[in-house]
Amino acid sequence: MSSEANVQLLKEAYRQWSDSKGQDVDYWFDNVIGPQIKFDSIPQGAEPVPFAKHYDDRTELRGYFDGLLADWSMQYYKMDEFVAQGDAVVVRGECAWKNKRSGKVATTPKVDFWRFENGRAVEYHEFFDTACVAAAAS
Repeated sequence: MSSEANVQLLKEAYRQWSDSKGQDVDYWFDNVIGPQIKFDSIPQGAEPVPFAKHYDDRTELRGYFDGLLADWSMQYYKMDEFVAQGDAVVVRGECAWKNKRSGKVATTPKVDFWRFENGRAVEYHEFFDTACVAAAAS
């Protein structure tokens, strides 16, 4: 697929993710995530987001979404800048999640790096303000 096709795929995925307030996890698995994916999150499993870690297995990756949605409620998710080169796409925006235990909201800049092969994501790295998230969870 072309860089533009990868961008369009991600724009639709983020739109659905935002519109569903994070409840439409299946779209990511059905349309974006490849059969093999290297998935990394900046906290690497540290508290208070133990689910935000490294995954090499598509099936285990469901644990990321299960943990996220068990502990946090999406307030909004805006990804509005997409930069593509070859098989890579960098997406930048902002999101806000409310911690279900503390009731506090973490509003953070968000940067996602994607790499594609044959129209499916094979690599993903997410970056966000971990201190903000930790403060909202306490």
